[in-house]
Amino acid sequence: MEVEVRIRGLMMDPSTNMPIVVLKDVSSDTVMPIWLGIFEANAIAVELEKVATPRPMTHDLMRNLMQSLRVSLEKVVINQLKADTFYAILWLRQGEELITLDARPSDAIALALRADCPLYVDSEVLQNARLNTSVPAENATAEQLRSWLEGLNDEDLGRYKM
Repeated sequence: MEVEVRIRGLMMDPSTNMPIVVLKDVSSDTVMPIWLGIFEANAIAVELEKVATPRPMTHDLMRNLMQSLRVSLEKVVINQLKADTFYAILWLRQGEELITLDARPSDAIALALRADCPLYVDSEVLQNARLNTSVPAENATAEQLRSWLEGLNDEDLGRYKM
């Protein structure tokens, strides 16, 4: 089963200084963090903040290419978690044909923002990631980090600044 999520925030992990995108189940208080690289976080932040760039960035190019080929992004699904790595699927439609493509979640999220399409997480992935989040901080347990993320307020989850 797929659970619709929204981006709750883009922030820095205070222990590692790595960006985190926090996804939140739209129908509950469940949150799921995904640690990203700096460039991947920037691609998401640029679109969240509606920053105009002088030339198309990679995900803008992908969106423009899809529009030119009359392909629409129907939805993005983060569908697997293996060895602490998330996997995602892009669901594309061209006419009557439905096409699925493997993607990194960071790219899928950046493209979903630009295409204004829904974002989902497989319910099993959401449950496992929520309860068994890898902890990059050496002295924090998974439970401590989960509690920390679930307790964040709107000020804590401000937009990530590059």
